[in-house]
Amino acid sequence: MEPQVGAAASAIAATDFSLWSLFLRADIIVKSVILILILCSVYSWAIIFEKYKHFKLINETSDQFEKNFLNSSSIKELFGKVSKTSPDPMTTVFRSGATFLVENKSTSQLSEKLKRVMDVAIEKEIEKYESKLNFLATVGSVAPFIGLFGTVWGIMNSFQSIAISRNTSLAIVAPGIAEALFATALGLLAAIPAVVAYNKFTNSSQRYTQKLENFSQTFLSLV
Repeated sequence: MEPQVGAAASAIAATDFSLWSLFLRADIIVKSVILILILCSVYSWAIIFEKYKHFKLINETSDQFEKNFLNSSSIKELFGKVSKTSPDPMTTVFRSGATFLVENKSTSQLSEKLKRVMDVAIEKEIEKYESKLNFLATVGSVAPFIGLFGTVWGIMNSFQSIAISRNTSLAIVAPGIAEALFATALGLLAAIPAVVAYNKFTNSSQRYTQKLENFSQTFLSLV
């Protein structure tokens, strides 16, 4: 009688398909997959919020600086006003060009050298606001396969349960299949926002880079 009660209790416990129960019932491999995907998802969202605020900020500050630049009577006057600690990329590019002009007034081939200086400054700023985007691209491409690995492993466990118990009832295979599908869902949950965010921020980066290059051309034409 007692073994039957124990089996019944186990069957009841196995029917608990809450996310926490699925995680606890999973073996170490599936648990590792789940934890990796959760950490990737959390870090991806942290990057998404950070980049959203950053691109919003630099677009606002650059628009304001561009207005000040166009309304300024001279480059020297504006150079004396801009902050040396401003995080705005356009201000940094302007400061690099203006500094070169102040220090090299009589240099031959001034325009070509000035263009190279400003191009280098633009490249450095691109590296800053495109940092961590590769992580989003990696999560977007790899997370589904990590989830798929957890899925395959969970299904293998279900087949092992069938072989050990010699019972093909749904109660035997359902827990393993549920764990497998949980890993798949987490893989997609991590990948989809990462792909969408990567595409959005890559587009934002291209548009902002074009803005910096247009500013550089305007600066050079004035010189």
